[in-house]
This record gives sequence, C-alpha cells and structure tokens, in this order.
Amino acid sequence: MHTSLEERIIVPLDVSTEAEAIALVEKLPQVSFWKVGLELFVSAGPKIIEVLKNQQKRVFLDLKFHDIPNTVARATRAAAAYGVDLLTIHAVAGRNALQTAVTAAAEGAKAAGCQPPKLIGITLLTSLNSRDLAMTLKIPLELPDYALQMALLAQDSGLHGAVCSPQEVSQLRQVCGDDFLLVCPGVRPKWSEVGDQRRTMNPTEAFKAGADYLVIGRPITTATEPRVAWELICEELASGSV
Repeated sequence: MHTSLEERIIVPLDVSTEAEAIALVEKLPQVSFWKVGLELFVSAGPKIIEVLKNQQKRVFLDLKFHDIPNTVARATRAAAAYGVDLLTIHAVAGRNALQTAVTAAAEGAKAAGCQPPKLIGITLLTSLNSRDLAMTLKIPLELPDYALQMALLAQDSGLHGAVCSPQEVSQLRQVCGDDFLLVCPGVRPKWSEVGDQRRTMNPTEAFKAGADYLVIGRPITTATEPRVAWELICEELASGSV
C-alpha cells in the first residue's frame, strides 16, 4: 500500500495566503503530501489545490464538513471535482450525511473526470480530552469508546477511514481492520513541543500502533529551518525500525 514512511507524512499548509503556501512548498520539495485546511482554503480558494497538483503533490483537503445531509452531499460533490486524495467529514454529522457524501463524492469525481477522494471521518478533535468530552460536551462515553463508535459509524456508512489521535489508533486498527485508513494528527517528534494537542505520540510510536498517515505540522512548518526539521523526523523514523 505504501512505498515509504516519508510518503505517509502529511504536512499542513496552515498559512493565511497562497503566496505563503507556495513558499512553504518550495522550502520542502521532499514533502509529497500536503494538507489544505480551513484557513488556507477560505483565504486562497481552490487555486492552491491546482498549484499542488501541478507539482504532482498529493492533497488532503481537510474541511471537516458538518451540516445537514443535503448540504454535506452538495459540498462533497463540489470538493470531489478538485481531484484531491483525502477529504474529511465529521462522523457526528450522522449516518445519512455520511452515506449521501459517499454517493456525492463518486458523482462529483465522475463528472470532473478524476478519481474520487477517499472520505475520512473525524472521530474527535485531538484538541479535546476526556474531561472536555464529559464536562463540556456532556457525552457519557469514555473517550476511546466514543472515538471507536464514531470510526465504526464512518466505516458502516461507507467511508474509507477515520481521523483519530495516535492514542486511539491501536484499538481502531484492531476493530476496523487493515483496509480502513487511519489518519493521525497530534503527532509530535520527541524533540518538539506538544502545543495545544492533548492526545499525542511520536511518529515511530504512531506508525507502530497502526497509523496509515501522520499529520505533522508545527514541528516542521514553524521551525527556523523547516527542511532540517523534516530531515530530523525522517531520521527518527529510520532509526525507529517501523
């Protein structure tokens, strides 16, 4: 399925403008998979996706759709036409929204003459912890159980995978099987600061636990020398014997 660990690292373009995004891509020519999130997409629009695809980069469009089924379907149909590789939808949007999104993604991609994106369900944002789940969101399930239920809902609805923290990935891999993609943000190299991520793990641990893709942002993108930070992560993975 994967040719190298480096190709399984997704770097977010968490910047405000197209010019900043292009500058970051140019600083890191070794990176093959980039994430376009809400800030950049709202600021720069879909043109940044075209820029990345013209450079033969893979694209994770992380817009986290969460709305009524009709709106989710229409947004997914439009996004599928961009030819991106991964697209996120909040699993909590519900079974009907998720199922209609699967159909819409196939329709949108077919009309545009491209491959449909793999739809990835958001289980629980990695900025939230067990206390947030219980006290703020008033959800009575334990956090690992809630993440598993959201992943199973995504899988049962026809989605291709889920986003989860590295701490849940082992259980999700065991229950959901090898063909279900698991994408892990909140991954931090041993030498970096955790920041606002509550449920973290280092890259070697996350891959060993069963992650397919890791999203590693600030340790690379805010480093004084992003290329050096990228190389340090690759060296850490190489020495970790994943």
